[in-house]
Amino acid sequence: MLDQFFKLSKVRCMVSTGNPFLQMFARSPFKPMQEHIAKAQECAVELIPFFDAVIADDWDEATKVQNRIALLEGEADVMKKEIRQNLPKSVFLPVPRTDLLEVVRMQDKIANRAKDIAGLMLGRQMQVPEVMQPQMTELLRSALKTSEQALTALNELDELVNSGFGGREMDVIETMLTELDKLEHVADEHERELRLQLFAIEKDMPPVDVMFLYQVIMLIGDLANCAQQVGSRLQLLVAR
Repeated sequence: MLDQFFKLSKVRCMVSTGNPFLQMFARSPFKPMQEHIAKAQECAVELIPFFDAVIADDWDEATKVQNRIALLEGEADVMKKEIRQNLPKSVFLPVPRTDLLEVVRMQDKIANRAKDIAGLMLGRQMQVPEVMQPQMTELLRSALKTSEQALTALNELDELVNSGFGGREMDVIETMLTELDKLEHVADEHERELRLQLFAIEKDMPPVDVMFLYQVIMLIGDLANCAQQVGSRLQLLVAR
């Protein structure tokens, strides 16, 4: 009891500093992580108007959207660093501190992949063959559904803690993580189909263009993989 008192005293002391991240941790150990993945998802969703501009061959608009993506990715990176610096080392947390930091690292990859995709396509002013455009758009939307599900699952963690990591809330989050795995599998299928489409026409294209299109397809698929890895880390976290 005495140790618990000293830990709680340290929390109150740190919160009184006015540090917004510490205040969020005081309200919930997961609140800063939820804010971070929301920012990463906001960054990734900008790929929709980016691809619209690419397909329309509107590189001025694509540049504007890429700038927004870079700005949001930078904000997510700052939040990641703030979490790492301010996550209390001596305060009681319902889960290990190292596990929380690992989830944040996985979340940050979602924003990173969005920036990688936009930067590569804009830098080379890449053209997506017309026959591939519907499937490319479908792959992107499928990947974003996966990252959106990771965000939804993370937002349930507060309720899970309040329930003592059991009961109905555990079932809810397990169901969400199962759905996340299914969505990532759907994205994998779209990625496979898109690769087959490109394979069928690649002999008629410049080899360098083919190489970079394969790379873009891989990066979009990896966006879904990163979201699924967030879910995998969450599953390990809540199982402890």
